[in-house]
Amino acid sequence: MNHVTTRDGVKLYVKDWGQGRPVVMTHGWPLSADSFDDLSMAIADAGMRAISYDRRGFGRSDQPWTGYDYDTLSDDLADVLEQTGAHDATLLGFSMGGGEVARYMSRHAGNQVKQAVLVSSTLPFRLKTGDNPDGVEQAKFDETAAAIAQDRAAFWPPFFKNFFGVGMVSHPVSDEVMAWACSVSMQASLKATLACAKAFSSTDFRGDLASFTVPTLIIHGSDDKIVPIESSSRLTARAILHARFIEYEGAPHGLFASHKERFIADVLEFLRG
Repeated sequence: MNHVTTRDGVKLYVKDWGQGRPVVMTHGWPLSADSFDDLSMAIADAGMRAISYDRRGFGRSDQPWTGYDYDTLSDDLADVLEQTGAHDATLLGFSMGGGEVARYMSRHAGNQVKQAVLVSSTLPFRLKTGDNPDGVEQAKFDETAAAIAQDRAAFWPPFFKNFFGVGMVSHPVSDEVMAWACSVSMQASLKATLACAKAFSSTDFRGDLASFTVPTLIIHGSDDKIVPIESSSRLTARAILHARFIEYEGAPHGLFASHKERFIADVLEFLRG
């Protein structure tokens, strides 16, 4: 099976490697399931089953006009779990994918979930409001959306420099990784790119965090310029009871590439625990 059909008829591209206890992964914006290839290889080699999929509108999945809210996206995750037979699974969400994990835990009562992993997650709430003073101003998100709508091909190169922590001195990933990320991002529909940016910037997940009643690992880089750690994972770690929180000193948002070996080792240790 390389596709799952959601309850509203959208085909999602699925990568299903290995055998054993399943680990189901939801990718970040604006990438695809391919961002998990290194981790998926390690999971499968360790005797487990690595399942990743392209979110609707991204990668090789269908590109519908609707369904980019987190209720629908969590229903897509539920359909992936059901149709792949992923029982007693670990859910791993990177960046905006953490929102799908959180909404699945609340909306679907954590059905068939044994563990959760949140990596560079956008949780708990990105938007600055009266009761969320450390969030980002709406005007900043509006500027990003306008730049993408005007020329998204030009938007991606500087975005991914921040994403992977590339600067005048620091260059933790190759130029080829940067080019790959830009190319994958252009595979997504413009509609999905903009609608998902709106979803992860405006959805309040603070009420979902109490639904994390399974062992949870949180990983985040201290130098994340895309989702700053102080207004995201540090808050999430305090809200989820008994969560294990690992800060990667100096790591950027895209630590799955910049700190690949450590990231894989930490995830595997948690999965085996």
